[in-house]
Amino acid sequence: MSVESWLKMAQADAAARGLDPVVPLLDGLAVAVRVLRGDQDVDEVPAVATGAPTPADTAAGTPVPIDGPGMLGLAAQVARGEVKSERLTEDCLEHIRQRQPELNAFITVTADEALAEARQADREIAAGRVRGPLHGMPLSLKDLIDVAGVATTAASNVRRNHVAVTDAVATARLRAAGAVLVGKTNLHEFAFGTTSDDSAWGPARNPADPTRSPGGSSGGSAISVATAMALGSVGTDTGGSVRIPSAACGIVGLKPEWGEISAVGVVPLSRQLDHLGPMTRTVSDAWLMYDVMRGAGTGSGFAPSATSVGRLRIGVPAGYLYERLDPQVDAAVRETLARLKSAGASVGDVTIPHVAQTPHVYLALVLADGAAYHARTLESQPSDYTHNVRFRFEMGRYVMAEDYVRAQALRARLAREVDAALAGVDVLALPTLGIPAPPIGATTVPVMGGDEPVRAAMLRCTQLFNMTGHPAIALPCGLTREGLPVSLQLVGRKGGTARLLAHALGVERLLLGRA
Repeated sequence: MSVESWLKMAQADAAARGLDPVVPLLDGLAVAVRVLRGDQDVDEVPAVATGAPTPADTAAGTPVPIDGPGMLGLAAQVARGEVKSERLTEDCLEHIRQRQPELNAFITVTADEALAEARQADREIAAGRVRGPLHGMPLSLKDLIDVAGVATTAASNVRRNHVAVTDAVATARLRAAGAVLVGKTNLHEFAFGTTSDDSAWGPARNPADPTRSPGGSSGGSAISVATAMALGSVGTDTGGSVRIPSAACGIVGLKPEWGEISAVGVVPLSRQLDHLGPMTRTVSDAWLMYDVMRGAGTGSGFAPSATSVGRLRIGVPAGYLYERLDPQVDAAVRETLARLKSAGASVGDVTIPHVAQTPHVYLALVLADGAAYHARTLESQPSDYTHNVRFRFEMGRYVMAEDYVRAQALRARLAREVDAALAGVDVLALPTLGIPAPPIGATTVPVMGGDEPVRAAMLRCTQLFNMTGHPAIALPCGLTREGLPVSLQLVGRKGGTARLLAHALGVERLLLGRA
């Protein structure tokens, strides 16, 4: 069937089913289908709008460190009895009480349970039974992740009353390590969005500017860490949903290699693209949570030794991944690369030949996977979805099997190309989020080269590495003139998440002036 015949049939069917908002969305899917079939050159895809913003001539190049020690330092104090888990948990709960009304970071706060867990941790530690560096540390979880006895809502009325019977694997591992769980965080409904605007519990808001998005879909998790409502959080990442909100809120976000952390007990968006990862204040804290969640017992507390920046080989994937950025983001990332080079790092361009096909491949996969999972409730509970998310899932029902297969083949090619780009370097370095946190409700944002749809601009630099499965980490690297965070993304080789964390530790120390 030709693309034109398919599009005409799909739009007629959507209209007949009363899904008028889906009809124009199918035009965008048709563009992806043409690219997958080789009918349209990626360079011929038109921009949404024209008119370039004025380039920025400056951007701050040093992130502002979050006050106070990270979990690694606090764990040592707790183990020595100098600090109590109950006090840490009370402090987090107080921050929730103060900031939740404005920022809407949580769907469920488990205050009584958290305090009980903290007191139990204090008793165990006082008796010399220290489970590891997460023992007594208050954490939050994205509300896609099951906690026994607590509703897993996925920020949707579809699941408002779905109380989990058992813990997710990741939850169980954190509990075994002695972590204290303070609550379940807000997100973009069913993780199908980049802004955390669409939630049955209302939009989450950026702590740097509550009129702006905290990023998504793990927006509430990022807020909770940035405001000390929790010392760490767990998010999910299908196209960037750990890294994007970490970038927007100025924290560290790790997407490990695909499959390293079990997704059993987590509501899926696309099982083949979904990753779980920690969101923390520091790279060391990310290591602590990653080490536990991947199944390494209760964690040793020994992070990898930081790589000397002077020995680091950095590949810059020039072209698509550095195009259509906000000028201040572009300037801050390039300044960061210049600082790394001045410190002795080797910095050079690398090529990912078909990277511009990324959004078209991703669209076919995530739409079809999401539509398959939601097929039953789209029929039985359509009105319980937010409009935007429902219509995206409905659009996925029109992805043809032949195009899904083409997308899988192109996905495999992109994975080989990223492997090749990494062959002669230690990491790839690029922006995490190509724009500062956008205003809540915005549909387009100005970038170099013209206006860009918000969703496309936010996914541009991250979604490739969900399809290829490579580990990636977001690190704060600056602020815009308006005080909004900018983030550097480092991407490592497969089988090398621990090495990526070692490289990120070295970069973090340089950026914070501690090298």
